[in-house]
Amino acid sequence: MTVAIVLALYGLFAALALPRLLRRGTWADRAPRLAIAMWQAASVSVVAAALLSAFAAAVPAAVVGHGLAELFEACAALLHDEAALSSTGTWAGLAAGALVLARVTTVGAAVLLRARRERRRHADALALLGQHDHDLDAVVVDYEERLAYCLPGRKGHAVITTGALHSLAPEQVAAVLAHERAHLRGRHHLVLAGAEALARAFPRLPLFEQARAEVARLVELLADDVAARRHPRVHIAAALVGLATGRVPAFALGAGGETALTRVRRMLHPQVPLGRRERAAGRLAVAALLAGPAALALAPVVAAFLAHHCHSLLTH
Repeated sequence: MTVAIVLALYGLFAALALPRLLRRGTWADRAPRLAIAMWQAASVSVVAAALLSAFAAAVPAAVVGHGLAELFEACAALLHDEAALSSTGTWAGLAAGALVLARVTTVGAAVLLRARRERRRHADALALLGQHDHDLDAVVVDYEERLAYCLPGRKGHAVITTGALHSLAPEQVAAVLAHERAHLRGRHHLVLAGAEALARAFPRLPLFEQARAEVARLVELLADDVAARRHPRVHIAAALVGLATGRVPAFALGAGGETALTRVRRMLHPQVPLGRRERAAGRLAVAALLAGPAALALAPVVAAFLAHHCHSLLTH
């Protein structure tokens, strides 16, 4: 029970305190890929802590530590033991774990299915209204508003309007389309869907709310950086200015939007990338967030395992 309480307190602390820690400084803008991994690891860590806390409350560490085969036997015996099943801690742990898992699964599936339906409808509309330009390798839509975005999926493609083509120079068009293809190659829509699912599954929790907003911002910075490997930053900045007022569909990823002007300054005045030590420290932090709850849960299990087998060896 002590482990269950520690895991629950850790999850609560992480959900409330990690958003402030992760948003300190400007390091995230210097390494958006690492920052995205950090937010994802923090979110997974909280969910894992909740699930493992429920499991630790339901199943004693000594039972798990005696061996996998014995664990299955103990679980089977537990199901046939009415006295054991009447334990408040066992039922509460099982119910809490089942609720958390069911909530994450159902909301995540709903988010993915809804986005998929909306993308299919939009793809059908593009098939009628747009034409694929082989030189640009993008779908061109005759529309006066300046827009450039990508439609994710198995047959994902970049989309640009004639309004954007007429207002942007050819090198700027190439730069912004490289930004959109970076979204497609990186499958950023799945990253956003994960953050969206957790924010909807557990509303008003600071970590998940902040993760959704920060991940949405960071994937745009990451796509800018990928595009900047092949195109001058000034062309990306100019394209962002031209597309700043455009509003893309909610289920698509666009080069413009609310963060465009901030990203223009970042393109024109790039910051020094993180050093090797800073990146190594960041990767260690990601690993610690992912492994932390499991390490807490397994510590008493390993202790029980060693105690049981050491006792067996001494008695024989």
